[in-house]
Amino acid sequence: MLRLNDAQWERIREHFPEENIPGGRPGRKPVPTRQVLEAVLWILNTGAQWHMLPQCYPNYKTVHRRFQKWCEQDVLRGILTELANELRDRGDIDERESFIDATFASAKGGGDAIGKTRRGKGVKILAIVDRNGLPLSVSTHAANHHEVTLVQLSFDFYMIEAKPEKLIGDKAYDSDALDESLKEQGVEMIAPHRSNRTLKTQDGRALRRYQRRWLVERFFAWLQWKRRLLVRWEYYAGNFLGLVQLASITMLLKRI
Repeated sequence: MLRLNDAQWERIREHFPEENIPGGRPGRKPVPTRQVLEAVLWILNTGAQWHMLPQCYPNYKTVHRRFQKWCEQDVLRGILTELANELRDRGDIDERESFIDATFASAKGGGDAIGKTRRGKGVKILAIVDRNGLPLSVSTHAANHHEVTLVQLSFDFYMIEAKPEKLIGDKAYDSDALDESLKEQGVEMIAPHRSNRTLKTQDGRALRRYQRRWLVERFFAWLQWKRRLLVRWEYYAGNFLGLVQLASITMLLKRI
């Protein structure tokens, strides 16, 4: 998605602060928000540097400055939350059985909230998706954090009110402490046992749900079509998270 159609734009335009400026206000009018947003989408899809924006888009400094403001004001998160709740109300999102996983993005340019791993410096993109593979939570974290410790943080970015009844992950999420913590919130964690575990706690019937974990892997495959997400070039973690949120918005807009 390099450009929004009219229906998609009308669906989200009210969230942008520039669209709520009174028409009779004195001074120079800002560059139209839709043009700025489509310029950011071009960066997201192509992976190009900001200064390489084609001349058909606004000046890259304007685009980058406005995008940073949206990230600081949680504009994109607000859009993502509203779209997710609308889809849930329509029955297109079903959170009862959800899947969690993380993927690594290297950070060759450095920046804040970056962790060192065997694969080099980078960040983790953590996601929870529903049984249709649509995002319920997307967040980014320094790559040196273990995924078990990030699960509760991922719920800080959760977009709908109802939490999953069953949350399925891989062996990285096999933790008694995590199981107990989620159980108190009404969430059953389902994950295959680690090879060194002696006391087996998982029911084999429940583990059959693990076979559908390809849904979250497909979500990451969709994300990686957005070339700007393959490597984190943004210095500030909030800007990279904003791009991940924007990529998720494009997925949900296709279902509206």
